[in-house]
Amino acid sequence: MATIDELKKIRLKKLKSLQKLGLLAYPATTKRTHSIAEALKNFSKFSKSKKEVVLAGRIMALRSHGGATFLDIQDNSNSLDIPDARRREVIKIQGLIKEDKLGEKGYKFFINHFDIGDFVEIKGILIKTKRGEQTIEALDYKMLAKSLLPLPEKWHGLQDVEERLRKRYLDILFNPEVKEMVVKRAMFWNSMREFLVKNGFLEVETPVLEVTTGGAEAKPFITHHNALDMDLYLRISCGELWQKKLMVAGFKNVFEIGRIFRNEGMDAEHLQDYTQMEFYSAYHNYEWGMDFVERMYKHVIKKTFSTLKFKIRGFNVDFSKKWEKLDFASTISKYTKINIMEASLPEIEKQLKKLGIEYDKKGFNITRAVDNLWKYCRKNIGGPSFLTNVPVYMEPLAKRSEKNPKLVQRFQVIIGGSENGKGFSELNDPIDQSERFAEQRKLREKGDQQAQMFDKDFVEALEYGMPPTCGFGVSERLFSFLMDKPARETQIFPLMKPR
Repeated sequence: MATIDELKKIRLKKLKSLQKLGLLAYPATTKRTHSIAEALKNFSKFSKSKKEVVLAGRIMALRSHGGATFLDIQDNSNSLDIPDARRREVIKIQGLIKEDKLGEKGYKFFINHFDIGDFVEIKGILIKTKRGEQTIEALDYKMLAKSLLPLPEKWHGLQDVEERLRKRYLDILFNPEVKEMVVKRAMFWNSMREFLVKNGFLEVETPVLEVTTGGAEAKPFITHHNALDMDLYLRISCGELWQKKLMVAGFKNVFEIGRIFRNEGMDAEHLQDYTQMEFYSAYHNYEWGMDFVERMYKHVIKKTFSTLKFKIRGFNVDFSKKWEKLDFASTISKYTKINIMEASLPEIEKQLKKLGIEYDKKGFNITRAVDNLWKYCRKNIGGPSFLTNVPVYMEPLAKRSEKNPKLVQRFQVIIGGSENGKGFSELNDPIDQSERFAEQRKLREKGDQQAQMFDKDFVEALEYGMPPTCGFGVSERLFSFLMDKPARETQIFPLMKPR
C-alpha cells in the first residue's frame, strides 16, 4: 500500500499536468446553478424536461466500469434549514462520466486527473440509472479544487480521539453526528439570543481586555498591551461588572454572548477558552431570575434538541418536570454529615480527608473548603434543580438575604451532578461591595488566586446608584451536558497542544 507521501507525489504530478495545459486547478468561480439538495428536490421536474443543470461538490467515491465512471458528489447543502430528524443525512448525488458522451479524450482526461477529495463542477442532465439511482450525467466538467492529500477511509481513518480533534475538518466531513453537533451548537446560542431579544433584552459587547478582572472567581490569563506598555487580563466573565455599569447608565435589560478565558485546569467540564452568556435585568431579583431562567432553558433546549428528556452523566433528566429548590447547607449536611454554618475550617478539613476528597492546599480557606465539600455532594444530584442559600463569603457580588444576612440571594442550576448556570440578586450597596472586595483582596494576598480583585471603578459606579438587578450567566458547559459529551468534544475547534 502506498504511503501518504507517495500518494501526495502522484497528486502533485496531476496538478502540474493541469498547469502545463493552462488549466486552473483552483478557479475562483463556478457556474453552479443549484445545490445538490435543490437538484434532488426538483429531480423529477428537471429530469423530465431534460434541463441542463450545473452542480458542484467534493468527490467522495469513484467507481469505473469500462467506459463509464461513477462518482459520489456531496456539497454539504444540508444545514439549519432541514428538520432535526434529517440533520445527520449526507446529501449527495451520483455523477456519471461516460466516454460516449465526452469522447475518448475527455473521458481519459477525467480518469487521469481527478481523485477522491477533489472538488468538481459538472454540467449535465439528471437521469435515473437502471438501478434507479438519481444521477447527473455529465456533458462537461471542470476542476474546482485539486486535493493533494487523500481523504481517510470512512471506517478506518481518524479513529484516535486526539487525531479527530486535531483534524476536526475531516472529523466533521466523515461523521454526520459531529456535523450535527456543530449545527446544534449554533441553534443553542441562536435560540438563547432569540428568547432574550423577544423578552426585551438588548445585546451588548463589553471589553475582553481588562485592567482588573471581575465577575467571577478564576485565575486569569495575562497579556501585554504594547501601545500602552501595560499588562492586562483576558476577561474571566462575560462583562459582568461592565453590564452592571449599564444598569447604572439606565438600561433595563442587557445581555452578551461572548468568549471568556480562565487559566485553570482542563477536564471533561472545564476549558480555558469558551463561550458564555450573561444577562442583567433591572428591577428584578433572584426569585424572578429562577422563573425566567427555567423558561429560557426550556425554550432553548426544546428548540435545539426537540425534546426535554435527556440522559446526562448517568442521570435521567426531565426538564419539563417541576424544578426542585435545594438549600445549600442542608444538601451538604445530607451527604457529608457536617453543618457548614457552624463548623470551623479544621473541622471541615478533617471531614474532607475522611471523605477522601483531594484539594489544593495553596491559599486554602473556608471558601475553598466548603466549595470542595459541595463539589463532592453535587455529584449525587441529577436535577434540574436550583441551589440556593449560599453563605456570603462564597459570593462577593450577590446581595445579602433579607431574612438571614449570613446568606446571599443566589441560585445555581444543577444538572447532571454539576453547575450549569448561576445568577443572583446583584449587590448594589457600594459600601458592602467595597468591604467584600477588601476581604477578597486579603484572600488573594494569602495565595488564593481565584479570589476577586478590588475594582475601585466598579465601586465608584455603584456610588452613583444601581437599581435592584438580577444577573445570570451560563456557559457552553450546558450544551456539552445536553450532548452528554466532554466539553472539549463539543467545541468546533478545541485548543490542541502542538505535536
